[in-house]
Amino acid sequence: MADGDTAAGGGRVLMFQGTSSDVGKSLLVAGLCRAYARRGLVVRPFKAQNMSNNAAVAVDGDLPPHPDGTPQRGEIGRAQALQARACYIPPSVDLNPVLLKPQAEVGSQVVLRGRSLGTRMPRDYHAMRQDLLPVILNSLRGLRATADVVLVEGAGSGAEIYLRDSDISNMRLAEKADLPVVMVTDNDRGGATAAMVGSHDLLDPADRARVQGYLVNKFRGDVSIFQPAMDIMTERTGWPCLGVLRWFYEAGRLPAEDSLALERAAESGGGDLTIAVPRLSRIANFDDLDPLSAEPGVDLRFVQPGAPIPKDADVVILPGSKATRSDLDLLRRQGWDTDIHAHVRHGGRVLGICGGYQMLGRVVRDPQGVEGAPGETPGLGLLDIETEIGAEKRLHDVETTETGSGSRITGYEMHMGCTTGPGLDRPWLSLADGGGPSRPEGSVSADGRVMGTYLHGLFGSDSFRAHWLHQVGGRAAQLDFEARVEGALDALADHCETHLDLDALLRCAR
Repeated sequence: MADGDTAAGGGRVLMFQGTSSDVGKSLLVAGLCRAYARRGLVVRPFKAQNMSNNAAVAVDGDLPPHPDGTPQRGEIGRAQALQARACYIPPSVDLNPVLLKPQAEVGSQVVLRGRSLGTRMPRDYHAMRQDLLPVILNSLRGLRATADVVLVEGAGSGAEIYLRDSDISNMRLAEKADLPVVMVTDNDRGGATAAMVGSHDLLDPADRARVQGYLVNKFRGDVSIFQPAMDIMTERTGWPCLGVLRWFYEAGRLPAEDSLALERAAESGGGDLTIAVPRLSRIANFDDLDPLSAEPGVDLRFVQPGAPIPKDADVVILPGSKATRSDLDLLRRQGWDTDIHAHVRHGGRVLGICGGYQMLGRVVRDPQGVEGAPGETPGLGLLDIETEIGAEKRLHDVETTETGSGSRITGYEMHMGCTTGPGLDRPWLSLADGGGPSRPEGSVSADGRVMGTYLHGLFGSDSFRAHWLHQVGGRAAQLDFEARVEGALDALADHCETHLDLDALLRCAR
C-alpha cells in the first residue's frame, strides 16, 4: 500500500492502461463489465478522468436544485454511462469523478463529481489536479466497498512519464490505490510491438512491476503470423500476453466515446431520406443521432469541414455544441450558413438540438465569457428566438409524453443557456409529465420547416422517431433501438469470452 492514501478494502480491482489513446480501452472494459456481470458478479467501472463532450446524466451529483426548482443531476462521460449499463446499474458520478469538456480556445470545463467548476486553461488545470486526487480515491474506495470487482480504465497512454508527478488517471493513481495493471495496445494501426516495448522501457521499475501482462486489441488477420511479435513483446518486457482481442465489427451499434469516431466511416442505413449533419469543432452528445443512423430508410451523413452540405439533403441537423458561438463562426467560415439558408429556401427542413437549437435563433450572447471571450454572435435567424449563455447549468433527466405524437420519451437536458423570444409561442414539442398539464418545449418556424429543442435523446423513443420521420418525408422500420444496444453489449461480452481468458484476468485482480 502507498502513502496511506490507498483505496483499499472491498472487492477486487484491475486497471487497464493503454500504450496510446484510442486503443479501445473503453469498449474492452464495457465488454468485460457485461461478461462478468452475466456471471453474477457485482461489477463497477471506473475512470478517474475522462475528456469528452459526449456526456450522460447521472442519478446523483453534488448539485443544488435549479432556480426553477427542478432537481439537478450530475454528469459523467458517455463511455462510463455505457459501461454502467453493461453492469446493469444506473450511471453514478463516482464512476467518473472528473470530466473535462473541451471548449473553443479557452481550455476545458472541469466537472468534479458531476458539478461544473468552471473553465480552466491547461496550465491552471495541471496545477489543480493534485487537489482532485483525494476525491478520486474516495470515489474508488466507495465503489470497491460495494462491488465484487472494479474495472478501472486509464486515460490516454500510461507511459507519458513527463506527466507522472501530476497524474491522476494512470500510473500515479495505480500507485496510490495499489492497483494491478494490464497494458492494452492497438494492432489495427500498426506499431503494436514498438508501443508495448517502448511503454515498458519508459516506465520506472516500480510501475513496471504493477503490470500483470498485456492485451492486443483490434486484431484482424492471422494470429499465427503475429505470434513472433508477441514473442518479442513478452521477451523484451517480461510481461505475459493475456490475450488477443479480435476486431469487434458491431462496435458501431454502441455510442461512441468522443468525436474521434466521426473521423471514420459510420454505420448508416443508406436509405431514401438523406440527413446531413455539419461536423462542428466542439460537437457534443452526437449519440442523439445514433437511432436515426440505425434506421434502414435513413442515409445520415456527417459533413466534414471543407465539404459543402449536400444539395440532395432532405434534413439538416445541427447537433449539440460545447462552444455555440465558436461553432457558429465555423459554420460561416465553411459556408455552411449559406448552404443551410439555400436548403430552407428550396423547401428543406432543419432541426437544431441544444447548441444547434441556439444557433437557429437571431443571436447568441455570452456576456460572462462562459464559453469563450465575452460577446455576442449573430445566429442563423431561422427561429425568432435569442439565447444568453450563463453560468447556471440545467442538468436533469426527462421522462415524459410528447402529446402531439402520443409517444413516451426518455431524454435529458444539459445546457448553460436561457432562450427567449416570440418563437417560443410556437413550441415544437408539447410535454406532459405524469398525466399533468402539458408544457411547451423548443420552437418551430411558422412554415413548420425549422425546429429546435433542448431535449437530448428523444430519438431513442421508437414511436417518436417513427412519428418524426413520417413528418419529414421518411419512413421508419420496426426497430427496437434499446434492444439493439443491449444486443450489441451482449455480443461484445460474447466476443470477450471467446477471445480472452476471463478467469485469468480475474486472477490478475486483487
